[in-house]
Amino acid sequence: QQTWEKMNNCTAKTQTLSSNTKFHIPDLKVGTLDILVGLSDELGKLDSYVESVARKVAQYLGDVLEDQKDKLQENLLANGVDLATYIKRFQWDMAKYPIKQSLKNISEIIGKQVSQIDTDLKSKSQAYNNLKGNLQAMERKATGSLLTRSLGDLVKKEDFVMDSEYLQTLLVVVPKQCYDDWKEKYETLTDMVVPRSSKKIYEDHDHGLFTVTMFTRVVDEYKHHARENRFVVRDFQYNEEEMTAGKNELSKLASDKKKQFGPLVRWLKVNFSEAFTAWIHVKALRVFGGVCAQIRIAC
Repeated sequence: QQTWEKMNNCTAKTQTLSSNTKFHIPDLKVGTLDILVGLSDELGKLDSYVESVARKVAQYLGDVLEDQKDKLQENLLANGVDLATYIKRFQWDMAKYPIKQSLKNISEIIGKQVSQIDTDLKSKSQAYNNLKGNLQAMERKATGSLLTRSLGDLVKKEDFVMDSEYLQTLLVVVPKQCYDDWKEKYETLTDMVVPRSSKKIYEDHDHGLFTVTMFTRVVDEYKHHARENRFVVRDFQYNEEEMTAGKNELSKLASDKKKQFGPLVRWLKVNFSEAFTAWIHVKALRVFGGVCAQIRIAC
C-alpha cells in the first residue's frame, strides 16, 4: 500500500505523467522454483501467440466491415466494455480459469481455447473470402469493359438471327474512334456478309458493341480480318437459360454474402473479446509467476 501511495504521489505532481490503476491478481497456486522458471518461457510464447490471434481476429473484422471499417474500434470490446476500461477494472474470471488449478493447467486451458479460435477463424475466413471473391469476379464481368464483361444483359433475342442453319450473328467490339472505319468495312471483310446487318446495341466510354450477320461458313475468316482491323469479335451464343442462370447466380452470391455478414461479424466480436481477455489473463499469469520466482530466488 505504501508503494502504491508513493507512486501516486510522484505521478500526481505531473498530471500528464500517468493515470494509475491497480491490477488485481488472485492468489494462484504456486509451484516449485523449477516449475516457475520453466513456465516463464512457456508463458512468454503463449503471450505472443494469444496476442497474435487477437490481432488477427481484429484485423479480419476490419476487412469484413469494408466501407464501415471506421467503426472497427467501437466493435472491439472486451466483456462489453472498451479495452482500456477492461484492463483498468480487470477481475480474474474464476469460471473459465479456476484458481485451484496450477499455473501450468491454467495456461494450457488458455492455449486450447485460443487455438480453437485460431482454427475456426481460418475456416470461417476462407469460406467468406471465397464467397466474396466469387461475387466480385461476377460483378467485374457484369460491369467491366466491353472487351471482357458479360454481354447477356446488353442484348435481346431480336438482335440475333436465331435457329438458322446457314446464318450466324456475331457481336463485335469497335473502338469509338473506329466507328466510321467499321461502317465502311464490315460488309467487305469477307464474302457472304448480309448487307446492312450491323447495328450498334450498346456503348460504353471507349467502345461500341455492334452486331453483324453472315453465312456460318465464313465466321472464322471474318474473325481473322476483323482482328487485323482492330475490331474484336466476342465469343457469344445467345442462350436465355444460361443468361438467366448467370443472373440468378449473381443474385444468390450477393444474398449469401449478406446472410453471412451479420453472423460472421457477431462471431468475430465475441471471439475477439475471448482472445483479448485470455491475453490479459496470460499477462496476469506472467506477473504472478515472475514475482513468485523472484521471491523464491531471494529466499
